[in-house]
Amino acid sequence: MITKQATSPNLNNVNTNPRTKAKKKWGLFSAKPADTPLTSEDKDRLIFSLRNEITQKDAALEAMASQINRLENEMRRQSIIVHRKHPVNTHTHLIHDEGTTKTPLATRGSVATASALRAFPEVRQSPAQILAEKFISAFQNPVDYMNYLQSREFASDLVEVCDAVCEVLEEEPRCLFMQSPVYVMGDIHGNLEDLHFFADNLWKPGIELAAGKFLFLGDYVDRGFSSLECIAYLMANKLLHPKKVHMLRGNHETRSVNGWEEHYGEKSFLHQCKKRFGLSTGENVWEEVNQVFDRLPLAAVIDHDIFCIHGGIPRPVPDFENAIQAILAVPNVIGINPCYEHETDWTIRVASDCIWSDPAQEDMEEDLDEDGFGPSLRGGDCVCFGMPAIEEFLQTNNLSFIVRAHEAHAHGVSLSKAAKVFTVFSTSKDHGQGKKAMAGCILADCDKIQVINRSPAYKNKYVHHRTSVGVHLSEEQLGEMAKLGLLRMDSDAPRRSRSNSRERKEEEESKGTKTMTHVVSFDEH
Repeated sequence: MITKQATSPNLNNVNTNPRTKAKKKWGLFSAKPADTPLTSEDKDRLIFSLRNEITQKDAALEAMASQINRLENEMRRQSIIVHRKHPVNTHTHLIHDEGTTKTPLATRGSVATASALRAFPEVRQSPAQILAEKFISAFQNPVDYMNYLQSREFASDLVEVCDAVCEVLEEEPRCLFMQSPVYVMGDIHGNLEDLHFFADNLWKPGIELAAGKFLFLGDYVDRGFSSLECIAYLMANKLLHPKKVHMLRGNHETRSVNGWEEHYGEKSFLHQCKKRFGLSTGENVWEEVNQVFDRLPLAAVIDHDIFCIHGGIPRPVPDFENAIQAILAVPNVIGINPCYEHETDWTIRVASDCIWSDPAQEDMEEDLDEDGFGPSLRGGDCVCFGMPAIEEFLQTNNLSFIVRAHEAHAHGVSLSKAAKVFTVFSTSKDHGQGKKAMAGCILADCDKIQVINRSPAYKNKYVHHRTSVGVHLSEEQLGEMAKLGLLRMDSDAPRRSRSNSRERKEEEESKGTKTMTHVVSFDEH
């Protein structure tokens, strides 16, 4: 049996660095016999090898750290939880049949708690916010505010609220980034009845008590007779709750459209302003509201997954990697049509595409350009976008859906383009869609998109036939309400189709009226 003879340790052969073994295994330097000391050249070579290994390991660590950061950022984008301070509201909201009031928060007789509450800074409303509260009260009870809504005082208050809202909007980017849950509303078009439907069912106790946020996609005025009430109510909520209520711009938020009296007649926003307040004051109110419109954002992205806009995606712009970057680069104040001096051709084109474009019809897809865009049936400089543009846009921006408004249809919410494009329309009136038309909205909630529609059979106390039992309003009262646009004319008789034009259908509706209806209250029954 052969035994191994013990020898005294050779310091030149001792592995004083654990990495030497790994180096030896990887063949980065050759092994020497146990009894051969390392020369200076060998030591230099070993040091050089170890330093190379350290450099490689550092690079690998940096790469792994970068990958960890990327994965963490993706996780944050999927579920963003932002650390926020939550100051205590010293009042409680008391909900009763007549609405919601505020009362002091109970302290259970604790002297220390009462003292702490008194130490909280008192939240004081600005004069414009106080007026905004008044606008909301008028929205909830327009019959009680008939005189006010026709007065010069209302006109003056509107101007003051407009100035305050302009300051809020100027601080917002042209493309908002939001986190669900978000209710997304389409065209309103001065339809107070359908706006009340959403208020009564989605935020009845008040927008401040709703858990989600609210995104309106534009077209607040024109066509309906209550444009002033609708835009006053929405601006009031924007001023009072700027982080919960967001408003985008539609094509009717331009002077060239909402000032087109020759086309829209008494349904024109400009006409309604002048009729309500007189020529000079009416034109001033119209201009002040348009100053607000000039500052509205153009788009929004929910959960980094859902792109929201009034019309559609804009055409590619040189020097920008994607359309969202181009939207973000648009100035915070733009007129579009007519435009301001500081606006350039590309900013006007981007903004116009955002508020005017439509999805291409199926038979138009093959005639689109290489980017997936083509002339719109609307004419002029309007464009349509097809599947190539949609797929490129969604893929480039890592998005799943486009939610838009702009096109009237009877279904409230419709889905098209390989289930990639939602079209939301939140008014059921004034577009020739018939008595069975629905008003709809979308709830983007975490991992779901849910559709909410107003059924044609839905009834509330907001609108009644003039001949309804129990309604006792004088002719003078009805006349005052007519001035406010709070009376709507419905026809039970069948209408003859004279044209395929939407505008001709609307004209026919307005001329074929028989039965008058009016507002009495807003509670569902």
